[in-house]
Amino acid sequence: MRYCSTRGGVQGWGFREVLFSGYAPDGGMFMPETLPTLTPDTLRSWAPLSYLQLVQKVCALFIPDDLVPRQDLEAVLSGALSQFSVPGAVRMAGLGGGLSVLELFHGETLAFKDLAMNCTARLLEYFLCREKHRATILVGTSGDTGGSAIRSVRGLRGVDVVVVFPRGRITSVQERQMTTSLEDNVHVFAADGSSDDIDVPLRRLFADQDLVRNHGLMSLNSVNWTRVLVQLAHFLYAYLQLSGLEKTEGGALPTLEVVVPTGGAGNIAAGCIVKLMGVPLRLIAMVNANDIVHRTVQNGDFSMATSVKQTLAPAIDIQDPYNMERVFWLLSGRDGGLVKGLMEEFQLSHRITLPDTLHKALSSVLSAGSVTDEGIVETMQRCWRENQYLLCPHTAVAVWYHYHCPLPPGENRCCIATASPAKFKEAVQKAGLTIDLPQEVRALEKMATRYEDLEQGEDWEHRLRERIESISSVRQRGALFYSPA
Repeated sequence: MRYCSTRGGVQGWGFREVLFSGYAPDGGMFMPETLPTLTPDTLRSWAPLSYLQLVQKVCALFIPDDLVPRQDLEAVLSGALSQFSVPGAVRMAGLGGGLSVLELFHGETLAFKDLAMNCTARLLEYFLCREKHRATILVGTSGDTGGSAIRSVRGLRGVDVVVVFPRGRITSVQERQMTTSLEDNVHVFAADGSSDDIDVPLRRLFADQDLVRNHGLMSLNSVNWTRVLVQLAHFLYAYLQLSGLEKTEGGALPTLEVVVPTGGAGNIAAGCIVKLMGVPLRLIAMVNANDIVHRTVQNGDFSMATSVKQTLAPAIDIQDPYNMERVFWLLSGRDGGLVKGLMEEFQLSHRITLPDTLHKALSSVLSAGSVTDEGIVETMQRCWRENQYLLCPHTAVAVWYHYHCPLPPGENRCCIATASPAKFKEAVQKAGLTIDLPQEVRALEKMATRYEDLEQGEDWEHRLRERIESISSVRQRGALFYSPA
């Protein structure tokens, strides 16, 4: 298995090089050069597997055995998923009216990011230990990614994590999951802007290949292929749990509809990959008022609004869904030249119109919808009234679709739950509901914090570059290679 860039300028990279990277040197995103096919027989043989076992099976398809022996890979992934609050790390909730919700939020930071983040961090640790390598992780976050990245690597020697979050645009729980991490290898910045504003200097830093090489700069955003790789298992688990596969024979496979709250589009990109690997999924990308993905699917209008709208679902308050580049590449027949032209134009003008052939391919694979804050509140209220089940506002974006687009008899659907409602107390209260916050969330309020501000008009790229260079300087003086605890 080798990897290439979505923009055509890089081919033949190995998994280890892709893991320790961010954007590809040509500005694109890494993807496998080929996708394996999952046959009906394979899917049936996987039907009894746990979520962990599916993660192990999926990763084994994309990580060569001569790089990470299977026994090592299974141990690494087992360790990564061992500290979740429910058996098996994830849970399927069967609710009234045919509503099935796949809960992916039972990790330390109460968000789905913990699943793939922990696996990626453990693989990173595996190589660091083996190679005496150093790494500086640079992460921009719209809310959940930053805390998850920090918790996955804090305290590791030879690894520093630099996280930038949009000040005043996330919940207090999301913010404190970052700012209360006081370990020396954690560096948190609060930027006076949106998550899309943060992405601009981060892209420029990753484009500086001297900086990347000299300082071991890498990403733990879903820019990193390994994050998307692990998320393939979400869709396989949902399919094997809900599709009714066990009732069929031969080559005929039932279809499962999966509804995904969508921001940066990492999850929906994973769903598209699983579909192209042969799993019959009907994918629905649901967004809030930041509706670029909806408009792109509906009419090919991939254009940013003048500003990011602040909504009750802040983790998907995104106008630059960067993983759509992976989707465009897949559905254009892996045309790196086309994708390069489209995405470079988008980065300059913030608006493009998809070519007709690409738009037709996209709308045949993906449907989409957009939900207002009022729709989010109404959905949270209805789900509680009918099920005594509390949704987070992001999950409500998906469940809104379930309530407004009934399934035909005999078909099945899964709504992805990306975060715990405990992270979004304000949205819960706005819906007129109450929540008993977990002890670990209440404790955040009393903990000391540490972060630095990035103000409007300041050169954010320069500030972050200085910190990255300072980290390397400190490492060199202290000879801080990785050593296991």
